[in-house]
Amino acid sequence: MQTLPTLQTLDKIYAAPSQPALKPDPFLTIENVSKTYTTSRGSYTALEDINLTIREGEFVCLVGHSGCGKSTLLNMVAGFLKPTTGEVRLQSKRITEPGPDRMMVFQNYALLPWKTAFENVYLAVKSAYPDKSKAVKIAITQEHLEMVGLTEAANKRPHQLSGGMKQRVSIARALAIRPQVLILDEPFGALDAITRQELQEELLKIWQTHRTTVLMITHDIDEALFLADRIVMMTNGPAARIGEVLDVSFSRSNVCEADAALCRADLIADPRYCELRNYALDFLYRRFAHDVD
Repeated sequence: MQTLPTLQTLDKIYAAPSQPALKPDPFLTIENVSKTYTTSRGSYTALEDINLTIREGEFVCLVGHSGCGKSTLLNMVAGFLKPTTGEVRLQSKRITEPGPDRMMVFQNYALLPWKTAFENVYLAVKSAYPDKSKAVKIAITQEHLEMVGLTEAANKRPHQLSGGMKQRVSIARALAIRPQVLILDEPFGALDAITRQELQEELLKIWQTHRTTVLMITHDIDEALFLADRIVMMTNGPAARIGEVLDVSFSRSNVCEADAALCRADLIADPRYCELRNYALDFLYRRFAHDVD
């Protein structure tokens, strides 16, 4: 009988090195990007002149009203869409198609309904690491299900899982192939408030441990402040641009590694939290409020 590798040895098994601490050099570069669609009513420019540089290991949240091109921008980073002008580069290499170095987690989970939680994650691992042994692939899958607290639900199919559990499977599947960039398209938007907070805290713990570069869409300012190093605030569409970028100036690292719930309470009590929250809300709901007929 084949012995599975221990969880402690898995980092050595992976081809990619462990995630480094945040580096100052450009890692993901979005340069002069615009996106125009051809419609029955003529051309429609969703995004115009987008410039953004993200450092390795950074957590960046995009916020803005519906229709401001946030998902379009993430789809270009993922390689599902191509810019009309400009380019997106990862480690100086132009992104032209999807790849395992960028994994996306969708709001609707995107799980295969006929496969179990284990099989959904294993399929991604098998595709990303075809040369690794079956024992290693199983161990990687089990490690990531354990990471998101789903060991006991590994043999359940999606219809047997709650919304929060389905999103945990999606996150485990994305992280299991060790992407260089984790792309999250409002992953907690459909969840109830309690489950949402639990998954925010889980995601923060995972990010603190692995330091994967994260690009995430959210409509929740408090979520962005809790998770992000920087918040990119978009102007309204059409022809949306980056209005401002907020640096989240308080540190979460010391508290969050021990207890993310304490981290949340600690941040909310910080006067800078209220200042940044009020500034972001003013940007979204006064300076760039949606027009109402």
